[in-house]
Amino acid sequence: MSKQRISIRQAKPGLVVADDVYNSNNQLVISKGVELTDRIITRLKFNSVSEFNIVLDTDEPQVPVKESSYSEKVRQSAEFKEFHSEFTKKVDSFKNQLNKLTDKNEPIDVDNLLAHTSDLMQKSRNGLHVFDMLHCMREYDDITYVHCMNVSLLATVFGQWLKLPKSELETLALAGLLHDIGKLSLPGELINKQEKLSPSDYVAIKTHTIQGYNVLKNKGLDPRIANVALMHHERCDGSGYPYRTKGDQIEPFAKIIGILDVYDAMTSSRVYRPALSPFEAISVFESEGLQKYDPTYILIFLEKIVQAYVGNRVRLSNGREGEIRLINQHALSKPVIQLDSSFVDLSKERDLTVEAIL
Repeated sequence: MSKQRISIRQAKPGLVVADDVYNSNNQLVISKGVELTDRIITRLKFNSVSEFNIVLDTDEPQVPVKESSYSEKVRQSAEFKEFHSEFTKKVDSFKNQLNKLTDKNEPIDVDNLLAHTSDLMQKSRNGLHVFDMLHCMREYDDITYVHCMNVSLLATVFGQWLKLPKSELETLALAGLLHDIGKLSLPGELINKQEKLSPSDYVAIKTHTIQGYNVLKNKGLDPRIANVALMHHERCDGSGYPYRTKGDQIEPFAKIIGILDVYDAMTSSRVYRPALSPFEAISVFESEGLQKYDPTYILIFLEKIVQAYVGNRVRLSNGREGEIRLINQHALSKPVIQLDSSFVDLSKERDLTVEAIL
């Protein structure tokens, strides 16, 4: 196949893209083989793509590829397939290590545990790419081990956003891996229950924080790791558990892991409910009250997520599809959406929400 590099000014409908096109955040904008349309050219301009490769006319006619949804693009990429394969292997290894730790009381091999997260981070281009990868793997069984791996990866990304030094980043990542270790001391039928938890189930589940602390406190780890296991369900307004600890009394790393724990749980499928989209999850944070979380952390986290999806196609709760154009800083879950030639500001539409990222 012959190809030629052109500037965005030379782009016109009918040309076929020769290579995957990425924006400055290393997010896939247009897939290889897609035929340009006016809408796609506008998307390229919006993502500040200045030049890209097109297929030159050859004797063999090119069959244009129908443009895939954003999630489909990610799932079809070689990067995702490699990440998914590596993720599965890491979870299996991590599961064996945690079971040895809890069943046989073996010492914790910190370097080995951290290698799980660092190896997976190397399979992604940047932090926002990790969110894309995890968002597209939500069909994976959301057992405790997978959740802990997800939270550790998200913690690594968040720590990078906070510009934490390497040693602190590693401590935060390890805290993410081990934050729910107390659940392994609970009956398997309770942890893997296929229906919504009953009030008595919920009381039993709550004990995992204290049990996790007891497992970790004498392992020779940074004491913050055991405190994260104990306090990741505490909330700044005192509404959390196990001790209804407030504000500055909560370990800072527990505040971070608490946010990521909730986000990963909401954006993962459950038997009794589908996974929420990132914007639906942000809406839950907003409606439940941001006062539950440290503003230093929650605002940075939510703003980074929503900015990552500017330019992406979405489906609204009324079934219509459009592209995210602007973010409302005072209503992060309610961006401005372009619907063909018109715009709708979701912050002014009470009953209209972003239902899915396409």
